[in-house]
Amino acid sequence: MHTSPAVHAVLWDMDGTLVDTEPYWFRAERELLAAFSIPWSDGQAAELVGCALPETARVLQRAGADLPVRAIVDGLVDSVVTQVRQAVPWRPGARELLGELAAADVPCALVTMSERPLADEIDRLLPTGTFRFLVTGDMVSNGKPHPEPYLRAVEALGDDLGAPLDPARIVAIEDSLPGLASARAAGVVTLGVPNVVPLPENPGHTLWPTLAGRSIADLNDLVCQN
Repeated sequence: MHTSPAVHAVLWDMDGTLVDTEPYWFRAERELLAAFSIPWSDGQAAELVGCALPETARVLQRAGADLPVRAIVDGLVDSVVTQVRQAVPWRPGARELLGELAAADVPCALVTMSERPLADEIDRLLPTGTFRFLVTGDMVSNGKPHPEPYLRAVEALGDDLGAPLDPARIVAIEDSLPGLASARAAGVVTLGVPNVVPLPENPGHTLWPTLAGRSIADLNDLVCQN
């Protein structure tokens, strides 16, 4: 007898969760500031993980980057896109879980603070239709940790499927503090998979050390436990 999954949709963060591009962002920030003879450490870069790109740009301005916010954002995105075209560092277990979700017809959306050019680069490397919808940083007025990105994804998937989705049966997968806060505020089941930045225990989210070896059964259990 066929039983439908308890999880009705999965919302994926991109940088650091689906692909290990955080080192690419660190390099982009470091090279941008080097043009102004300003040092930039990995520790400083780590503080920006998960932030909306305009906020990152403003931090870099305060550090001494004498450029408009838009020019900084464009420069960072262009740098990371160039690096992704050379090598895509997939996070352990991410593509395998995506494939299992697709085979079970569980809809997925990408919810990232990266802008559309980079999201499209990653999306085109996956089987067509892997993501039903992409929410990118340039599509929202309020970036993570505001709930708007995840609320937008939930609404878009509901429209695509022709019926509203129950947030309690949607899982968001994140690797950053702003991302976790955004997902929790949107009311979806929130899963943290740490990467560059350690994630604290919190009753509002679950932590897994990795997606490697994880399956839909694990996501179903997660939904049932929340």
